[in-house]
Amino acid sequence: MEVAVSVLGGAWKLTVVKHLFDGPRRFGELGRLVPLANRKTLTRQLRELEEDGIVARVVHDQVPPKVEYSLTELGQSLCPVVTAMDAWGEHFEAQAASLRPA
Repeated sequence: MEVAVSVLGGAWKLTVVKHLFDGPRRFGELGRLVPLANRKTLTRQLRELEEDGIVARVVHDQVPPKVEYSLTELGQSLCPVVTAMDAWGEHFEAQAASLRPA
């Protein structure tokens, strides 16, 4: 558990991983998908995921430069974990909503 938390414990890391399950994305796309993450934080978390072998960064040789982020094989292996956490979050949200006074 400690290793998983140290690799994926950033504020937006699991959300970024979830959005990369659909395929490669550019930085701007990820920024729109995770609007509460500022550019500096998103950049740092993508770099950390890349250093840990979860995300691959590909720079295409063109003008203007095109950079895409995608999941590595190791990153893809997180799919069942992230999917389960996403489902649990939805369940928790529904339960918490039912307990709030009207």
